[in-house]
Amino acid sequence: MRALLLENIHPEAERLLSERGIEVRAVKGALDSDELVSALNDVQLLGIRSKTTVTAEVLDQADGLLGIGAFCIGTNQIELDAASAHGVAVFNAPFSNTRSVVELVIAEIISLARRLTDKNTAMHNGVWDKSSWGAHEVRGRTLGIVGYGNIGSQLSVVAEALGMRVLFYDVADKLALGNARRCHSLEELLTEAETISLHVDGRPGNAGMFGPEQFALMRPRSLFLNLCRGIVVDHGALREHLLSGHIAGAAVDVFPAEPKVVGDPFSSCLQGIPNVILTPHIGGSTQEAQEDIGRFVAGKLRDYVGSGNTTMSVNMPPVATDRGDRTRILHVHHNVPGVLATVNGVLADSMVNIEGQMLSTRGDLGYVITDVAGPLAEEAVAKLHDLAETVRLRVITS
Repeated sequence: MRALLLENIHPEAERLLSERGIEVRAVKGALDSDELVSALNDVQLLGIRSKTTVTAEVLDQADGLLGIGAFCIGTNQIELDAASAHGVAVFNAPFSNTRSVVELVIAEIISLARRLTDKNTAMHNGVWDKSSWGAHEVRGRTLGIVGYGNIGSQLSVVAEALGMRVLFYDVADKLALGNARRCHSLEELLTEAETISLHVDGRPGNAGMFGPEQFALMRPRSLFLNLCRGIVVDHGALREHLLSGHIAGAAVDVFPAEPKVVGDPFSSCLQGIPNVILTPHIGGSTQEAQEDIGRFVAGKLRDYVGSGNTTMSVNMPPVATDRGDRTRILHVHHNVPGVLATVNGVLADSMVNIEGQMLSTRGDLGYVITDVAGPLAEEAVAKLHDLAETVRLRVITS
């Protein structure tokens, strides 16, 4: 079995997979679609971060691919419906770098409020400016969080511990933590908060959600931060509001188009503007977070190929199981009535005794794990493979 790890994934992932007997090839940068199709020849596991896009066309040509690990939070770079249609399990790391992103947000809020970037630039240019003009404490100020998921909710707790008043807006019903207050609309949040931090996902519907209208609604001399997805914000509109002084400062960690490899040139209309912090998509890029992500996602891929475990897969029906010493049949199928009876009928006709079975469904997909006694005849495997309902079949022998 072979794995391809792209985008400089932490070595811990390679170590875990190699221990399982998987041959690992690690690549530092991202690959475009044509390069990816070529690289996936005879590869069963793919590991990516945010810059590699796995399209339906790529999946159509990757017949041997069993699983994809997104070594990050988001999975919008993967066409999940296509992955499901091919029976390819997708895993991500929804929690591992949450704290790293939150700490960077807090650091940048304080830096912008104290205008530390301007002070730092002046000092490097030989200018001593001890003035307190434009410098504020964050204590007592109002933070508005757009998107109250794993990162947004933890940011809420940490910000409140610093003495900030917290408001949040989310399209889904979310439990407010601590003293945070939910706003009923984005407009309500923008008109009340003095600092806005975005933490939404990269689904197509969120593209361009923050533009001229939203910046105009923000309070004068407020701060703006985006550490979620570059496509969410109209950077031209942000530039105009920064230059006009309506927005007092901004921190941006994500961009609509990002270089694929370290050292590639970067350009943004936000460069050169005072009190603007630009970082190269490093919200989750701490050594601790990347090691945790490498261990978590690689562990999920290892368990999936070793036992069929799909716990916390973002697209497959969840089945939690350990690996025994019996022959195991992993059957991904279209979720229609009678599939389980058909599978069991094939096994009964082949005089195969079932010792354990677990079934789960998710939308249009069903997933059944069947443990059987003794070896499985090739004829039975062929019959299961040829069922009209079969999406993917795999047999693991002890």
